[in-house]
Amino acid sequence: AGGFVGESKGDILAALQAGGAPVARFARIAAALLPQERVARAREFLATREVALPVVLKPDVGERGSGVMVVRDDEELRAYLHVTRGEVLIQEHVPGCELGVFYCRVPGEARGRIFSITEKRTPVLVGDGRRKLEQLILDDPRAVCMARTYLRAQRQRLQEVPGHGEEVRLVELGTHCLGAIFLDGGRFRTAALEEAVERMSRGYPGFFFGRYDLRAPTEDDFRQGRNLRIIELNGVTSESTDIYDPKNSLLAAYQVLFRQWRLAFEIGAANRRAGVRPTGVVGLLLLLSARKDIVQ
Repeated sequence: AGGFVGESKGDILAALQAGGAPVARFARIAAALLPQERVARAREFLATREVALPVVLKPDVGERGSGVMVVRDDEELRAYLHVTRGEVLIQEHVPGCELGVFYCRVPGEARGRIFSITEKRTPVLVGDGRRKLEQLILDDPRAVCMARTYLRAQRQRLQEVPGHGEEVRLVELGTHCLGAIFLDGGRFRTAALEEAVERMSRGYPGFFFGRYDLRAPTEDDFRQGRNLRIIELNGVTSESTDIYDPKNSLLAAYQVLFRQWRLAFEIGAANRRAGVRPTGVVGLLLLLSARKDIVQ
């Protein structure tokens, strides 16, 4: 179904990895295991893959950052795996900068292209040595717009008074609905980045349209197309998330989405002409029903 609903993050990452793409190290933890067995599987991943805490835990089937957590110690690891239902991915935490890179290629074309790039920033507040963190959030003209999200994320620190000049990062995940700031990342577009994304995309048979979540140590690494790590790849319902840059009007955002969906339908039509059998309406409804069961 092209990643319309219910797609497995682990299956997608495994397919990219098989094609030689630079995927952040990960493992799947089966839902059928007992809680203590799930914890043991996570510890085995840390030991055998030489991954150190912190790590990221998330549902294998999920969306919009739901259920994603950066865990920093063994206690948090155990707590997450004891209460979370369904199959879980454990993934190394890749530090550095994050971009959302939207790629598309019409079947039969020699090369694809980067449709858009989104720069993802996690908001930071600076202390003044007087106000509590809670008050800093409420007094900030942008942070107050998502105060509920930030207050929940920082609930353990709300009564702390950050020192003068001390920076407090409000969220850790590059997810817009969870408080990250999305900006037009066109300044990162280079021939080297285009080549790196083309190479990783062509190694995944049947992939023509979607958005990568990529991390790299520095901004220059992105421009040089080096040291990239794939965190996720989202399919046909991906948005060109640069539309959320505050400089864009609502009309401009819709124009981008119309161009994006026109491409999706062109790619779908080309695949059908090549003999690919599309998922029917009944199949999509079954996937939606299965997704609802997982969420509940």
